Amino acid sequence: MQQKIKLVLSLFLVVTIALGQQQNKSSFTLVPLGIKGGIDESNLSCYLVAPSGTNDFVAFDAGTINAGIEKAIEKTTFSVPLTTVLKNYIKGYFISHAHLDHVSGLIINSPADATKTVYATEKCIKMMEDHYFNGETWANFGDEGPGFQIKKYHFQTLNLAEKTVVTNTTMTVQAYPLSHVNPFESTAFLLKNNEDYILYLGDTGADSNEKSDKLASLWKTISPLIINNTLKGIFIEVSFPNDQPVNQLYAHLTPSLLSQELESLSKFTGKQALKNFNIIVTHVKPPSNKIAVLKEQLIENNPFQVHYVFPEQGVQFEL
Repeated sequence: MQQKIKLVLSLFLVVTIALGQQQNKSSFTLVPLGIKGGIDESNLSCYLVAPSGTNDFVAFDAGTINAGIEKAIEKTTFSVPLTTVLKNYIKGYFISHAHLDHVSGLIINSPADATKTVYATEKCIKMMEDHYFNGETWANFGDEGPGFQIKKYHFQTLNLAEKTVVTNTTMTVQAYPLSHVNPFESTAFLLKNNEDYILYLGDTGADSNEKSDKLASLWKTISPLIINNTLKGIFIEVSFPNDQPVNQLYAHLTPSLLSQELESLSKFTGKQALKNFNIIVTHVKPPSNKIAVLKEQLIENNPFQVHYVFPEQGVQFEL
């Protein structure tokens, strides 16, 4: 009888350890190809994300691609040629808005790229077709829009809040609107793999400055995912330190404005749910001394005790 009890306890211990290991297992692999906003054309917003254990990457924005892949190879994140990453590993692109620092890598690298899908809202796709892939400023590598259509890229319109299957991956995505110089829209992408999620926000101003409720609405939508620990992190921009004049923010965030938005989020999640929650800081703007100040301000004033992650170009991390 005692031996049976010991056997049951041993099996219970093995199962408990296995479940604990499963819970701690990462769901997503991230490779930043570009982490900055502003004037550094070799390091602009682009984050590759794939289900852990795969090379089925999609890109959140596409400001820098080629130089970012080169940096990732230099950092030994990738051990294959640059063309393999570009053509085979990257399965598609999520474009939050059509400002050049978020699409220039996509445009410039299009001749060397392989056939794949570009996901964006209807307004964003129209801007790219009208101003970039139009057969005049650049060849139309898309399958719609003006000029001769090369049809390398399939432009997939994302309807707000609607789940869309991400081609050639096991992931799905939902798009939500952001305000970036109201009424101009940017986009947030909620990416799902199995039962886990990550949330990426394109450029956004604070609700208070934008006279908008788009962030509050987003926080309400995703708050249950934080409460039940299935949202692995939020990618959100912090472009300037706190001394940036309000009239020169151009619909971006500062550390104090991010704190303000975390306060708004906490009203839906509760403060405790945000403790050690991953906040990945994006779109930091040069010069480097201002970036250093920005990081200090985030760390020193952290009332919700979130875990700030400051990505490095080309260096892989897991969520």
